[in-house]
Amino acid sequence: MTFAVALALVAAPIALAKKGNKTQVAQNLNIFSAIYKELQTSYVDSLDSNKDIRNAIDAMLGQIDPYTEYYPIEEQEALTQISSGEFSGIGSYIMQRNGQVVLSEPQWGSPARTAGVKHGDVLIAIDGDTLPRGFSSSEASKRLRGQAGTHVHLTIKRPFVQDSILDFDIVRGTIRTDPVPYYGMLRDGVGYIRLTTFNEKSAAGVKEGLLALKKNPDLKGVVLDLRDNGGGLLESAVQIVGFFVPKGTEVVSTRYRDSSNEKTYKTTQQPIDTEIPLAVLVNGGTASASEIVSGSLQDLDRAVIIGERSYGKGLVQSSRPLPYDGLLKLTVARYYIPSGRLIQAIDYSHRNPDGSVARIPDSLTNVYQTRAGREVRDGGGITPDIKVEQPEANRLIYNVVADLWSYDYANRFAARQGDNMPPATEFEITDSIFEDFKSFIDPDRFQYDKLCESGIKMLREAAESEGYMTDSVGSQFDILEGLLKHNLNHDLDHNRKELVRILDSEISARYYSEGDRVMRDIRDDLDVDAAIEMFTTPGQYQKLLSPKKQ
Repeated sequence: MTFAVALALVAAPIALAKKGNKTQVAQNLNIFSAIYKELQTSYVDSLDSNKDIRNAIDAMLGQIDPYTEYYPIEEQEALTQISSGEFSGIGSYIMQRNGQVVLSEPQWGSPARTAGVKHGDVLIAIDGDTLPRGFSSSEASKRLRGQAGTHVHLTIKRPFVQDSILDFDIVRGTIRTDPVPYYGMLRDGVGYIRLTTFNEKSAAGVKEGLLALKKNPDLKGVVLDLRDNGGGLLESAVQIVGFFVPKGTEVVSTRYRDSSNEKTYKTTQQPIDTEIPLAVLVNGGTASASEIVSGSLQDLDRAVIIGERSYGKGLVQSSRPLPYDGLLKLTVARYYIPSGRLIQAIDYSHRNPDGSVARIPDSLTNVYQTRAGREVRDGGGITPDIKVEQPEANRLIYNVVADLWSYDYANRFAARQGDNMPPATEFEITDSIFEDFKSFIDPDRFQYDKLCESGIKMLREAAESEGYMTDSVGSQFDILEGLLKHNLNHDLDHNRKELVRILDSEISARYYSEGDRVMRDIRDDLDVDAAIEMFTTPGQYQKLLSPKKQ
């Protein structure tokens, strides 16, 4: 047992102490202090007190829920960035690939992109300090951030380019995250707005997009895309709902431990349009503030929800100051949308014997009603009005991505192609690009589960075990095995549609802005197609928002 785990086990009872049991809390704190004092004084090896105490704090908070977190002063910049949508740095994502720190998707117009950094560049040194293999991406990110106007010197290696050690002197700048990277008209008079987060600029971005779409006289409906939007500021969510419903409409209420303490949030501005047909796209990555928007619009019968069931986060956090400029982000309440339902999908107050928690089973959820009388349920996120089944990724697709075949191919493509690329509206994965990708994959190094072959092997073993394996049966197995023997070239062709989508995304990330990539992605999108079909089918929108006849 590590010292961090031992300390966590001592600290855990503090989190579980009941209200008013001050004596028990004081006793546990004294025990914790005494144990660690003995460890510091007498243990055979020296201890890192900062690391051990931090691990104990994190383990204790982890027994409550994943959203209650401690932030020392040096880690608080991330919280500010989430709410403001701004930070100072070079403007590139930092990730780790095969033990190396990689610069990813340098933002359009950022200091990194302006200096010449490209997606996929491997970071070798920062200000002359060589990064060892396995250097964490989070630590690299900390070193790359800094006050706007300051310099940072990077040494990188560009993949698939011979003698490609390059140096960049980059002046850090203020990086602004655009919460609405794309809005525009789709086909058949349908407008589209992509919202990626809820920060201080989100409402203004959605308003700009909505007003621009309404200028088109052929506009039949609007799609608000909240897929993979993990949330953010609650106030921003209330503002956005207010664009579509009358002023003074209740959007969400928060209820605290004291049941008499409840706060209700209502829209405060005049709406932009309360009549235009509206669809909201959600999936398993739609959470928190995104669920307030989608859930309240569903409860108010103001929008049709399309896609997959959302994540189910109905807990409210508030920040509390701590000694030495620390900060505690603390879960203080649950939020409830207009029908009265709670969308929280996991009950963190009840744990399995192994310490894990599980989703609330459907059998334990409750039925509520929307304003018009449609049935909706609590306890499991937002269930779409139109469920869209997404194709399941098989092992071949998984290994193409997980083993970096598509990533490495896109790096090689970019190294060979250079900057000679067509506009985002014109680029396509051609037959020659796909064939080139197939030839890039080394059959001897590419590993994936071959279900037919493994199935025949298991059936052979079962026949032998149960005494059915005769010479004639064995010969039939041999014939079947020969007919179903996997061929990598065939398997790649069979999965061409999904592989083309993956390659398109990887290559586009190296050449096009986030807005251009969103525009490209939704050209062949099952959820978007479902929304367009709904808007263009006479009476379908109204039917979905009407209660089912008994």
